[in-house]
Amino acid sequence: MKQVTATGQTVDEAVESALAQLNTTKDRAEIKIIDEGKKGLFGIFGSKPAVVKATIKFDPIEEARKFLENVVASMNVSAKVDVQVNGKNVKFDLSGEKLAVLIGKRGQTLNSLQYLTQLVANRFADQYLNIIIDAENYRGRREETLIQLAERLADKAIRTGHDIPLEPMPSYERKVIHSALVTNKRIKTFSSGTDPKRHIVISPVK
Repeated sequence: MKQVTATGQTVDEAVESALAQLNTTKDRAEIKIIDEGKKGLFGIFGSKPAVVKATIKFDPIEEARKFLENVVASMNVSAKVDVQVNGKNVKFDLSGEKLAVLIGKRGQTLNSLQYLTQLVANRFADQYLNIIIDAENYRGRREETLIQLAERLADKAIRTGHDIPLEPMPSYERKVIHSALVTNKRIKTFSSGTDPKRHIVISPVK
């Protein structure tokens, strides 16, 4: 949050000074009048300047979108960013050409973009925002793959009687695994390790 305190002969002049210092416009700033000032005798003697405090109002979703667009452009990819907001959940859906570059191997690049964009959004947000970035429905296809993987490895854990550790995954992918196996009473799942190497372990119930 960026803010300044400015003075002027009038409140309007103080506001203009504050906006100039912040390099912003009145509609993007929150103005608080600290002192309305005093004109004084003949406009000189006993005069007191007006004092205001101006704070830039950032839209966290808009700041996150601009950040994402800039990063994508720097990767020489032309992509359109659509935004869907559902409470605290915000989804940025990328469409365009050469999106495989943004997805990366097993979604690693997409996950990194998502992590950085979430940091930017929550830097400006008053409440925590959960950011999801998708491209070419990668998240949906990845979820189907994870569910199939979870079921296959659960069967293996039951068959061998041994714990099966999975590869490190971001938290929302671990949730997919947990949810896929929550009704299977023959196994239990738990997370192990610390980020970025935190992973799920599928363990047979003995």
